[in-house]
Amino acid sequence: MTARTMARLACAVIVHALLLAGCSVAPPYHEPTAPAPATFREAPDAGATWLPAAPADALDRGPWWTLFSDPTLDELASRIDISNQNVAQAVAAHAQAEALVREQRAALFPMLTLSGSARRSGGRGSDAVTTNSYAVNVGASWEPDLWGRLGAGVTAAQAGAQASEADLASARLSAQAALATDYLSLREADAEIELLRTSVDGYERSLQITQNRYAVGVVPKTDVLQAQTVLATARAELASLRAQRARFEHAIAVLVGKAPGDFALVPQPWRATVPGVPLGVPSTLLERRPDIASAERSVAQANAQIGIQRSAYFPSVALSASIGTAGSHLGDVASASGALWSLGVSAVQTLLDFGATRARVEQAEAARDEAIARYRQTVLTAFQGVEDQLANLHWLADQEDLRREASNAADLTEQQILNRYRAGQVSYTDVVTAQVAAFNARRSLVQVALARQASAVALIQALGGGWQSPFAPQAAPVADAR
Repeated sequence: MTARTMARLACAVIVHALLLAGCSVAPPYHEPTAPAPATFREAPDAGATWLPAAPADALDRGPWWTLFSDPTLDELASRIDISNQNVAQAVAAHAQAEALVREQRAALFPMLTLSGSARRSGGRGSDAVTTNSYAVNVGASWEPDLWGRLGAGVTAAQAGAQASEADLASARLSAQAALATDYLSLREADAEIELLRTSVDGYERSLQITQNRYAVGVVPKTDVLQAQTVLATARAELASLRAQRARFEHAIAVLVGKAPGDFALVPQPWRATVPGVPLGVPSTLLERRPDIASAERSVAQANAQIGIQRSAYFPSVALSASIGTAGSHLGDVASASGALWSLGVSAVQTLLDFGATRARVEQAEAARDEAIARYRQTVLTAFQGVEDQLANLHWLADQEDLRREASNAADLTEQQILNRYRAGQVSYTDVVTAQVAAFNARRSLVQVALARQASAVALIQALGGGWQSPFAPQAAPVADAR
């Protein structure tokens, strides 16, 4: 076969490969379906007042924590993207996924190589001749994507990169929610500490009154001992609250990427307001939740893997070409007389693998089915999270009203019992009982206010925060990926 015939054959193979390139044996991808209710069951009625009004685009602006109107929280949240190490890990993972997409896309194009060599050889005898040889060669190789294997690899890598983008958003949202919850808990601890300080001051005055009455023989020693017990218990509880506040402070430091020893938050008044959270319809959760978007992209990635495995049923074709020069002198390398060229075509087809290819295809199909089930479970869990927090906000609002009523009544009871004790009408045991009941009622009111704020943060997180997926499934997917 002449060189011209070889060249024509290679050109024919190249043209045929170009015509076949882009054919894919991967199954068409359809977004998986998942059950989505028409409305949230625990959502308030239109006339309900427990959920304050708020602009409908409050979450779309991104910094949802500004709904709590706390400048310190705003400043801390701005450090999440810069300093939080969990977010930094997710950023690095996303960068790796993007690089993998570029790597997979590069496989679609020919590879060019340049090689050179220089060799000197000779013998030992008197008549031995020493020779030199030099060679320069430029080569190219290309594997046309006849059956879509390389394209499926790019599709899988792109879906993986999009899933990592959603994972990054999920890591960021998780860190923001943890920061907001810890910060609000710290401010609630400040409020409890101030509340307990006020109570300690009152217990000290009661102890002084009891000691004065004991000194003149009006009351027994047990009254003094009871007053001392209540005061010491309150002081011990105050120390415990300060330790709890320190732990919240340390947690916040880690979230913003600071060493706890180099971070401090001075006490500030606590804003116990609960912001309004626009709900939307349940189907928007499929676009707003980054974990749902990540799960859907994982299904797309698994679907592309099926095409990669199916391509093993068909032959793989590779084209190669090279041109170079060789000679015994450096000057010969630049001479046309020393030119060498080659064209090559190779094809490989597996004839018998005892079912290994089929097993890999079935494995990929099972992995796709697993990803679909994981997606559906993620959607169900997301709806559960929203319903849980809606129920919490509803019943905590009712509970706060009752706690406030109980606290007001306990405060009046405490004052009346203390007045009656001074008049000698009741024992000091009644005073202690009233004081403890009043403090517990005030503390419970503060704690339920924090619980409402924490539920609001959890609801915002369950709704996806301020993140909007550019690639999430639409509200009503019509087909399965099967």
